[in-house]
Formats: sequence, C-alpha cells, structure tokens
Amino acid sequence: MLKKKYIPVIYMEVTKMKVLVTGAAGFIGFYLSKALIEKEYEVIGIDNINDYYDVKLKYDRLEILNVHDKGENFRFIKLALEDREGISSLFKEHNFDIVVNLAAQAGVRYSIDNPHAYVDSNLVGFVNILEGCRQNKIKHLVYASSSSVYGMNTKQPFSTDDRVDYPISLYAATKKSNELMAHTYSHLYNIPTTGLRFFTVYGPMGRPDMAYFKFTKAIIEGKTIDVFNNGEMKRDFTYIDDIVEGITRVMEKSPTKMESQITNASAPYKVYNIGNNQPITLRHFITSIEKACGLKAKENLMPMQLGDVPMTFANIDELVEDVNFKPQINIEQGIKKFVSWYQQYNR
Repeated sequence: MLKKKYIPVIYMEVTKMKVLVTGAAGFIGFYLSKALIEKEYEVIGIDNINDYYDVKLKYDRLEILNVHDKGENFRFIKLALEDREGISSLFKEHNFDIVVNLAAQAGVRYSIDNPHAYVDSNLVGFVNILEGCRQNKIKHLVYASSSSVYGMNTKQPFSTDDRVDYPISLYAATKKSNELMAHTYSHLYNIPTTGLRFFTVYGPMGRPDMAYFKFTKAIIEGKTIDVFNNGEMKRDFTYIDDIVEGITRVMEKSPTKMESQITNASAPYKVYNIGNNQPITLRHFITSIEKACGLKAKENLMPMQLGDVPMTFANIDELVEDVNFKPQINIEQGIKKFVSWYQQYNR
C-alpha cells in the first residue's frame, strides 16, 4: 500500500484592510465608519470637531461608534486636515490600504462669509491628504465632491461628462479643485482616485444646518420656515444609507488607468454621481415633513438665495454599470426615519 504523502497545512495570517476615514465625526463619515466596522475593516477616523454646528452631535456620533465597536476595529484621532505635520505623521504611523476623505468645510452659503475656512480645509487639507497617499503608496483614495460643482448647468440630468467650469459658490469651486488635484496625482503618481459627487444627503443624525433639519425643528416648535423660490426648487435628495452603500461599493473597486478622450493624459481616475435620480420639489419635500410630523408648516415665502441653484438631478448610469448600485429609499421613507430619530433625540 502506498503511503499518503504528508502535505503540511500552512496557516496564513489574515490581516484586516485598514481604512482612514476623515471627517469621522461628521454625518457621512459617522455612518461610513459604522458600516466599515460591521464589515470588519480596521478604521482610523479623524476629525477636527470644529464648531460649524453643535459639537454635541459630533461627540454623540463618536460615542455610538465607540459603543458599537467595543474598541476592536475603530480608533479616533482629533486632527485637522490642514495640520501638515500631523497628517504626514498619521500616514507614516499607519499603513493604510484605503483613504476615504470626507472631511471638509461644508455649506454653500457659509462659504460666502467665511472663505478662508474653505481654503484651509478643502484646498490645503486636500493637498496634505494627496501627499500622504503619494508618500505611502495608498491603494485607493476615495473623496467627497459635490453636486454643487454643476453650478447653473441647465442640461438635465447632470452627467459627469458635462463641463463644470462655472461654479457659483466658493464651496463648489473647492470641490471642483479637489477633482482637478486628484486627477493630477493620479496621472503623475499612478494613485487610483475616485471622486463622489453627493446629491443633498439627508437622514438621522444629519447636519443641523440642512433644510430638512431646520424645517422639522421649526414645524414641531410651531415656528415659521423660510421657503425660498416659493418652494419651486428641485433637489435630488439622497438618503444616508444609500450614500454609504454607494461609497463602500466604490471604495472596493479601484479605477483602472483610463485614456482621456480629449488629451493624451492617462490616469487611474474616476468621478461618479451619487444621487437618488429622482428630483423632487421643495414643496413636495415640505409636505413629506408635515406628514411625518403630523403638523402643518407656517411658511415665509422668500426669493432664491445667493449661491443656490434651481435644480439638481443626478445621472447615475455609470454608478449602476460599474458597481451595480442604485439608491432605493424614497423621500417619504427617508423623512419618516429622520423625524422619528429627531423626536427621540430631542426628548
């Protein structure tokens, strides 16, 4: 009888993918960190915890992450993007596989009054992130852009093939600049980068400066809400769970080197829209909040605000084709979830 040949079993250590999430105490950063923890990623989250809105909400988000994680897959570090030495040290200390840059000074109208905050965080800070990726061989950089880059474009729906050369707010200009800088680093240093143009993200634990948050608070308290452009503006509202699902699918699929159709540039670079692909009027939006609250809004009709656009509408064909994802949650479902959270959080 032939003896069976002994084949030794080799046990390979399985290491967790390590992800840097900037803006981890922010709205999208919080939900993304939570989702990555559940997927067994090792997450390092950073945030400068600025006072653009109530920091209590930011610390509440971090507390949920710490309780949810139990110290196994998540670590938070208070750090600003514009801290060049701090960001450099962070990248050297941690061998990140993927970076998701969500930290930024947010808000269209706030950029009119506080332009330097946007330059520091969105421009200087983003260069620091790009340099960290270059110096430390990051496998994929995913970063937040914005639907605001489309400015006053009249062609609908907005496509990533459209020209976006005429932003109407400094915030939008910084986001377009991020896309340009990312392309440069992808081309020069072969860093895979993917930009995500988010369309009006909303949901529980969201930003208090957003209209849905302000409207819900005012309606519940019996106060008047300012309704701009007579409620005729349209927005492609996108629920937070859909946004996070889109981010996770994109971050796990690095872009390949694509030849430009216009120039000789070649880079592993991609930009996607992430929107619900179903714009609704501000009037419809307010009605959804009224139904969820069981109350009627008191309205103060106002003209269009400086820096606002009449309509946003995302073409998401490439997102569907490349990562097989399309947002699923409609405005009535999403607003109902938000209002339920708001009422519990503010008891």
